[in-house]
Amino acid sequence: MVPTGRRDNYEEPTHDMTRILLIRSGATEFDEQGRIKGTLDIPLSHEGTAQVVQLVKELADTPIDHLYSSPCRCAMQSADVIAKSHKLKVRKLVELQNLDHGLWHGKLIDEVKHSQPKVYRQLQERPETVCPPEGEPVGAALDRVRAALAKLLKKHKTGTIALVVPEPISSIVHSILAQCGLGDLWKVECEGGGWQGIEVRPEAAQAAWRGVPTA
Repeated sequence: MVPTGRRDNYEEPTHDMTRILLIRSGATEFDEQGRIKGTLDIPLSHEGTAQVVQLVKELADTPIDHLYSSPCRCAMQSADVIAKSHKLKVRKLVELQNLDHGLWHGKLIDEVKHSQPKVYRQLQERPETVCPPEGEPVGAALDRVRAALAKLLKKHKTGTIALVVPEPISSIVHSILAQCGLGDLWKVECEGGGWQGIEVRPEAAQAAWRGVPTA
């Protein structure tokens, strides 16, 4: 995730723009241990809770019209705290479920690096071509998230939408909205906290996403 508070594709908001606040959920104990959490339902750690408190402080003066969260526990816990501070209701969005890492769940990242070096490098260099063993292809996750974002932007053509999601699905959301590469997903796998604002024109974004081929 880019540094806290940075805005990608920033333009002065107009009547035909929607502002997305991409908020990364607080860290879990798995993150602190360097383990792959994927779709495992793990609560916030003490550090993760502190990260959410910091998020609330940073977003205190930022208007939010709608708040959506990934269904995993750490994201929902993070979203609940933010929702209370902004007097909003959290809407769980199952389409923003984290990437299913299959047999990698619970493994140390270093373990995968040493046992499957070729796939490890592939996820660094060409992540959209990787499918974790018995998990979800990254290309399929891109399609899933792109479809979910298209629905959101069709529903909310203006205003500010906050999305609370864990890594690496946060990087996938950012890649789609900012129309940039995924980057090194191993590098962000265990990151927690932080946020960024991205301004998009819903109609233009959906037009750009139509016909995007699956990796």
